[in-house]
Amino acid sequence: MHYALNLRTFFYSHYFYLGLRFAAGLVGVTLFTLQFASLETAMTVCIGALCTALMDMPSPLRHKFNEMSASVLLCSAVTLLISLCAPLHWLLMTMLVAISFFACMMIVYGKKSMPLQLATLFIMTMSMEHAMTASQAFIHTGLFTLGALAYLAYAMGISWLLRHRIKQQVLAEALFELAAYIDIKADFYDTRYNLSEQFNKLVRHQSLLADRQQAARDLILRSHLNRKDAIVVQTHVCMLDLYELILSTHTDYAQLRLHLADSPVLKTLHDLAYKAARDIESVAYDVTRDKPSYPEISYDTELAAVEAELAVLQQRISEGQPAQEALAVLRAQRNKIRAIIQMIGELHAASQKVADSTPFWVDADMGPFLSQQKYELRMILSHLRLGSPIFRFSLRVAMAITAGLAVAAWLPYAAHSYWIVLTIVIILKPSFSMTKQRRSDRIVGTVIGCVITALIIQYLNYPAAILGFLILATVATPTFIYLRYRYAAIAVSVMILLQMHLIAPGNHDLIIERLVDTFVGAAVATAFSFVLANWEYQSLPRLVNEVLSVSLRYMQASADLLQGKGSDDFAYRIERKRLMDSLAALNSALVRMLDEPASKQRAVEDINLFIVQNYLLVAHVAALRAIVRRHVKEIPQQALNAMLEDSHAQVSDILQRAISKGKGQPAGLAHGARQAPVSHVAAASNAGHDDNTSWSGWPLVQRRVRLLQADAAKIVVHSAAILRDIK
Repeated sequence: MHYALNLRTFFYSHYFYLGLRFAAGLVGVTLFTLQFASLETAMTVCIGALCTALMDMPSPLRHKFNEMSASVLLCSAVTLLISLCAPLHWLLMTMLVAISFFACMMIVYGKKSMPLQLATLFIMTMSMEHAMTASQAFIHTGLFTLGALAYLAYAMGISWLLRHRIKQQVLAEALFELAAYIDIKADFYDTRYNLSEQFNKLVRHQSLLADRQQAARDLILRSHLNRKDAIVVQTHVCMLDLYELILSTHTDYAQLRLHLADSPVLKTLHDLAYKAARDIESVAYDVTRDKPSYPEISYDTELAAVEAELAVLQQRISEGQPAQEALAVLRAQRNKIRAIIQMIGELHAASQKVADSTPFWVDADMGPFLSQQKYELRMILSHLRLGSPIFRFSLRVAMAITAGLAVAAWLPYAAHSYWIVLTIVIILKPSFSMTKQRRSDRIVGTVIGCVITALIIQYLNYPAAILGFLILATVATPTFIYLRYRYAAIAVSVMILLQMHLIAPGNHDLIIERLVDTFVGAAVATAFSFVLANWEYQSLPRLVNEVLSVSLRYMQASADLLQGKGSDDFAYRIERKRLMDSLAALNSALVRMLDEPASKQRAVEDINLFIVQNYLLVAHVAALRAIVRRHVKEIPQQALNAMLEDSHAQVSDILQRAISKGKGQPAGLAHGARQAPVSHVAAASNAGHDDNTSWSGWPLVQRRVRLLQADAAKIVVHSAAILRDIK
């Protein structure tokens, strides 16, 4: 369950704060206007505030101002344009289709442009029902803009006052998702769970975790001006270091299950991981409450049980029983878990006070870690071609709206065509899977909302009660719109239907009409989701090649770091982030493809394995880094560098061959790459160790390097299979 759906954490989440901010601003602007103007004027001002409020999301202040200002200008222009065209039906219909097309083209600017697209289409549908003279259109637009500017000023003021609080809430969300990630890893020790299925689940959650970490970076690393900001920054840095340690815990779970299936130590390891997740959650919970966090969980009992099991295994070895492999894997896990527990302690400490020394990269250029947003006209122009998925989506929406308007004109009752159009706009999304999910949420949410509204009107038809439910629905709508859209659909249905009931209490067919309009809009959106459709398999070659290219750069950065060629790990962190982002994009495409018709699904199993193998590269590198740090005095640097250099040459060649195959080029050796085995170094490491040195860092390094090379080799096989299946 999502952390924000738990009552313990819901009221501290930024989702609830967004709902409160949204409702207070909307209701406040409307009530203030009512003191000086009519209800009709107040509703126009309210709609202006509502369109601007759709852009009110957690963002750096400068970005928020730019985004919300763009909404004010664009929505005001659309309001004026539609109002002027309304008297001429043919011109209005033409303008609705044109605006729908260009609004959908705005998604070339990425995820953050989606609310702006929705706001544009929303005000377009709200303005299409009112026929006005030219002077009335300008007055109407002026009132709309006044409401939009009022909410802009209000939102910027509140965001400035709560700027630190919002950073804490977004950081806490990333910590909660990290805890959920560890919960998944804990089940690897439970023999009831299939390892392959569990690993796929882990990789799926990693995409969500990467998204939350990026949201935290964008807010926290852009500016840190005071002591409170410094605490948030160092907690964020500590969280990222902890994440890398957790990555390094990936081990041979099959060996653990094979050798220790009858031992209680597997449950002990599971309990350790579960406790670690709860420990991280306690940090997140304290961060949301603006409190320093202190350790309250003890791991002593479980650690003692692990030590006891290690002693038993050591005794079995001394008696000549085969337990060497189990002892090696368990000892490695013990060391990693101890390191994670220590890092969680540092996470608690980071939330308490500003450290004497800050990480070296706090004052560095954070640009590579942050989301870059560019709004250039040439980006839209470059997609004005039939081969562009965004262009095809825009055409699809324009055609669907045309069909929706035609159907509305033929309905046997006085339908409000704007509701049908709005339903189409909300349901029809760039991908088939998103459309399918949104359609289900919209229909179910509308039906439930209509039932709730009918019960309120029938049994609680008192002004005070209706006003209370209206405010509650106004808070719930933005709270759940990014959390659970189905809940938001329920709330928005209640909110709009109650508003209409207050304005026109005598309309007894209001709820039935809304249900019919919703089903008509959903049917039109569903039909057009197959027109000029963009199937996910079409984007797979590009996404796979992007992962391979970023993996190659990541391996170079990690090789430089492990060999001590750089003064810090700044470049390594950048490439690790890019690799995780590219894997998350590919994983998201896979998840969406699984919701598409079976005939449109390609290479599902190979994509799964390809993602897993690339993920394992990151895990092996993280493990190597942890081993080298832990055994820095035991491992000879010259021999280590020689091994890493040979290994890097091999892995780079493997990845380069995979990239060449993806581009249709001859898959020969990469320029400058060497087909080098782990030669004299491996021989030296196998020369023999006595009992006192056999568990030093050197054999662990060697084992990880072999695993790294083996998993890199599998990447070529799976990437080739993906491309072959698609073709």
